[in-house]
Order: sequence, then structure tokens, then C-alpha cells
Amino acid sequence: MKATYLFLLLGTLFLAACEHEKDPFVDRTAAPVLLVFENAIGDGGGQTTEPTVTSKATGPATLRIRVYELDKTNILDHAQGIDSLPVASLTMKLTTRTGTAIADLTTDAKGIATLSRPWSDFGITAPKVGTNVALVLSGKHKDQSFSKLARLQAN
Repeated sequence: MKATYLFLLLGTLFLAACEHEKDPFVDRTAAPVLLVFENAIGDGGGQTTEPTVTSKATGPATLRIRVYELDKTNILDHAQGIDSLPVASLTMKLTTRTGTAIADLTTDAKGIATLSRPWSDFGITAPKVGTNVALVLSGKHKDQSFSKLARLQAN
């Protein structure tokens, strides 16, 4: 009899422990665009969480970003797959992580946005090799906001 009660108690505790709990984090939404940074270190375009983009310390700081919309219409067709379509005339805001506005960027017909500014605009008065600044690139595409973190590093 004790074994039956013990078995029922353990079974009840097991079922109570299996209760589904809501995710405590922010709901995740897929980004509406893919941002590919030229001169990103190591990963071929900055497709990591926080790419580091390099620029010469001796001249102006430069950024070049390609913006694509991913067309997943043929995702199940191995012969076609996902298509990357350049996003033209997309306006994005570049700021430091502290909130200092640097520039508004707009993509051209090929989906490329380019920026060339003195290092002082990024808050760096005397750039040396290895000096970096944390950036946020944000915008809105098809009524969905997005933000991408990056670092700009002098080389």
C-alpha cells in the first residue's frame, strides 16, 4: 500500500514538473532584410551577431553595406532555393551604441549603402590600429523595424 501511495506521489510530482512555461524573453521576429558588411573580419560579410568592419586608421572611416530581401518562395526546390534581392531606396540610421547619430544612409539601385566620414564623427579623435566603436544600424522595411549591431575598427 505504501508503494502505491509513493508511486502516485512521484507520478503527480512528475506531471506537475512537466508544466509548459512561457518564454520569458522577447518574442522573436525574423529580420525583414539581410545586411552584408564589406570588410568584415573573418566571416565573409558580417553575418555574425556583431560583425567587426575594418577601415584604415590613416584616412576617413568607411562603411559599405549590401542590403538584401530574402525571397523564400522556392525554398523547397533545391534547384532554385532562396533568392537574395537587393533592396533599393531603403533609408537606415547609423548611430553609436550610446545614441550619438552619425548619418542617415540610403541604398542605391543595387542595394548598397556607402559611408565615408572622418573618425571624429564616430567619437574617435586619434584612431590607432585596433581602435573601435560600437555601432547600431537601424531602419524599417515593409512596416517591420530592424536593427543590426556592428563594430568599426581601425586597421
